[in-house]
Amino acid sequence: MSSSPDLSRVLPRVLIVSRRTVRKNKFVDFVGEYHLDLIVGYGAVPVIVPRVAGVHTLLDAFEPIHGVLLCEGEDIDPSLYDSSSDAAALSPEQLEAVRRLHPSDASVDHEKDSIELRLARRCLERNIPYLGICRGSQVLNVACGGTLYQDVDHELLSPPAAVQHINYADYDGHRHPVRVLPGTPLHDWFAGDLTVGGDGERNQLMVNSYHHQGVRRLAQRFVPMAFAPDGLVEGFYDPDAYNPAEGKFIMGLQFHPERMRKPNSDEFDYPGCARAYQEFVRAVVAYQEKQLAAANAPRSAAAAAALPASPKLNKEVERRRRVIFRSFSLAKDMYLSGGRAETKPAAAEEEERRELDAGAEFLESNTAAALSVQQEKRLKQMGATVRNASGYLNSLKVSEGREAAARALMAEMTADQLTDLASFYQTMGRICGEVLDNKLQALHGLQLQE
Repeated sequence: MSSSPDLSRVLPRVLIVSRRTVRKNKFVDFVGEYHLDLIVGYGAVPVIVPRVAGVHTLLDAFEPIHGVLLCEGEDIDPSLYDSSSDAAALSPEQLEAVRRLHPSDASVDHEKDSIELRLARRCLERNIPYLGICRGSQVLNVACGGTLYQDVDHELLSPPAAVQHINYADYDGHRHPVRVLPGTPLHDWFAGDLTVGGDGERNQLMVNSYHHQGVRRLAQRFVPMAFAPDGLVEGFYDPDAYNPAEGKFIMGLQFHPERMRKPNSDEFDYPGCARAYQEFVRAVVAYQEKQLAAANAPRSAAAAAALPASPKLNKEVERRRRVIFRSFSLAKDMYLSGGRAETKPAAAEEEERRELDAGAEFLESNTAAALSVQQEKRLKQMGATVRNASGYLNSLKVSEGREAAARALMAEMTADQLTDLASFYQTMGRICGEVLDNKLQALHGLQLQE
């Protein structure tokens, strides 16, 4: 008699997006064996996400996700990162020169971009461990609002021959120095192998290099871990999301530690080369354990009785809570119904607009001091969305012709755009709920002090 598997013994799952190439006139998806070997060797299961059209809309089918490893691939579409504040884009002549020099990388794979950016943002939203190698580090930076050099040689102003970031004549053997910053995970992993650099400090490491793009502006949440001699960021991480023992790991490495091997051998250049994967899988295992513990937490009568009672709100606070909840519910209903609603008296519509304004004002003015500038900006944008919901509703109710035009416009949107729109409103609801709970708890604390 077969029995269902013990889920507590199921190994954690690490998603890796494949890269696509052509073999015998057919597409073939692949992932480098070193990545897979290291993930398996340290106790996780690699799950390959194929680069197939439409997969970006099916990521829920790959749950549970305990970690994401993104590695090599083609250049990221430059339209996905805002470079308006950076140097001018490459000229057509420069772009053509880049394509000739890097034919396998200079093309753009929109489907891979879409899959990987969605996975990166899912990791950032849920604190799922993420390791980005080479292109994967660039995806992580772009997902957080950073920008890239489209071509380092053309755009990074540095002394001639300061550093060579790719050498096709000595592909795997090529190395260049990087300066590793103290107090970072990278420094801890390679502490015993760092040599004296040009500044006289023991902080230099020789790494491989297979890229012509790189981080131009590092996203605000990240801290650099290493720099090349020309100033290019070679590694970065989020210090607030790094604690492998607690399931926290958000990091990007421009070089490939898994390929830093001695000639004709599988032996690593340094013992620290495997630490990125070891610590990443350690975080993945811890993340899975936390998820299982939360799902299987016992809810005995004694435990339930020990839970603190919900705070009792006074009538004014309760009234405000109901108004705000009503405001968000109205905005959600308007979105889900596509703006269709029964005809209401003018007084009822005016009351509805006031209720929407209440939710908008809450989002725009009641942002917690601990929020980042980016999070506060997002809340204010959501407040404007709630405030404009009644106008959106009325504009669609003007006539059947206007409604038909709106539907036609939505029909022309891509599945990608529609998915982003739906994800935005889902994110809005979740963030609003969290901020609302925090505010109500704070109000309750003030009442107790009074």
